[in-house]
Amino acid sequence: MIEGIFIEGCIYGIMALGVFITFRILDFPDLTVDGTFPLGAAIAAAFLVRGYNIYLALVLAFAGGTLAGMLTAVLHNELKIPNLLAGILTMILLYSVNLRILGTSNVSLLNVDTILSGVHGTLKTLFGFSREISYMLFFIAVIFVIKFCMDIFFRTDLGLTLGALGNNQQMIVSQGVNPKALKIIGVGLSNGLVAVSGAFAAQYQNFADIGLGQGIIIAGLASVMIGEFLIKSNKIHWLTLNVILGSIIFTAVMYGARILIFDVPFLEASDLKFVQVILVVGCLAATRIRAYLRKKRTKGHGGSR
Repeated sequence: MIEGIFIEGCIYGIMALGVFITFRILDFPDLTVDGTFPLGAAIAAAFLVRGYNIYLALVLAFAGGTLAGMLTAVLHNELKIPNLLAGILTMILLYSVNLRILGTSNVSLLNVDTILSGVHGTLKTLFGFSREISYMLFFIAVIFVIKFCMDIFFRTDLGLTLGALGNNQQMIVSQGVNPKALKIIGVGLSNGLVAVSGAFAAQYQNFADIGLGQGIIIAGLASVMIGEFLIKSNKIHWLTLNVILGSIIFTAVMYGARILIFDVPFLEASDLKFVQVILVVGCLAATRIRAYLRKKRTKGHGGSR
């Protein structure tokens, strides 16, 4: 169970890092995520079942997600469509695209060589690790490599400019930088990460489904919001770490919701979404209350001096 929480927390943590870029760094609410997550799964599955290189499938999943995100930004920039509506339009478009790529609503990867099967085979041979331990170690390594790359990127001139765009677009314009180009880059990068998360999710679950990303944006937002109350800092390396930890906590909450469904007599499997929402709201409310009490305590100490 613990291994499963860390595995899923890391997989969806990659997606949450993408959501963090749009919602927190760019201040660009983007619902394309619900389409690019299954897009990544569809591209990876389509290439894997045809026997193509497993790492090439991952690269193409990232490229596909990036292009989808760039389309959302272009719709917003050039046609002046509000960012939420632009994301919804791309998400709807991607439903048909994903179905075309898969060829059917569901593709099984049970008897297909994947990155995960290769990792497990190697670690089992070298160290005798079980499947779950192998997966957990692999995804912890993957998400921290991605985090490290993000930390470096957002310390570059381009990354700092992207961060400034979310805080003050007028300042960026006054400096002679094109905000439209920055939005295309940022939203594209965000959805590229989301697609990679979808590609890994398909390999972990051994199937790709047309509805795999339904409501996935909620998981991303909840992870970002939960993480914001863990470590107080404006430095990018702490912010990205918070997102990862928030994703793991959110996954643990979802596991708790599933256990609650089976243990409480009057609850049924159909109540899972309801229980999940209650637990997420409760978790977010708890973090808000903790932040309020901390702020009140700080003011009290200041007044006493």
